Amino acid sequence: MNGYQSEAPTLQWELAQLNIAQMQAPIDSPQLADFVADLDRINGLADEAEGFVWRLQSEEGDATEVPHDFGPDMLVNMSVWASADHLHQFIYRTAHAQVMSRRREWFERMTDTYQVLWWVPAGHRPTVVEARQRLDRLRSQGPTPDAFTFKQHFPPPAKD
Repeated sequence: MNGYQSEAPTLQWELAQLNIAQMQAPIDSPQLADFVADLDRINGLADEAEGFVWRLQSEEGDATEVPHDFGPDMLVNMSVWASADHLHQFIYRTAHAQVMSRRREWFERMTDTYQVLWWVPAGHRPTVVEARQRLDRLRSQGPTPDAFTFKQHFPPPAKD
């Protein structure tokens, strides 16, 4: 169905994801106006998606103003899902895919890894620092059970 081995949702583990994007212009620029105008709709779609658990957001409801150390021209998106299948469905089979199809209008082509997936204990909400460590691990070691991609996916850890 989606090109990677599926796993059944568990009560013990949830899938965390981080992706970053380098803006071509400031967030309040006319160039990014369409992107910014669609944030509430896409975030709402995620909030209602099957398997959605949590997303990084400010009190205003989006992540554009959440502090991070990726750089001033970077946007950070982080969320937790019941399974990789649920996340994949949201990314590629909802209106989110339409927004992604326009990403080259707003964001630079990334030359380094910009997305990482990892399993977290159910109920754990990762920090931006934790996510940065996972991305750095993926960049330095390649896919491992601790930091992986959709292309090289790992199942949830075995029960203790």
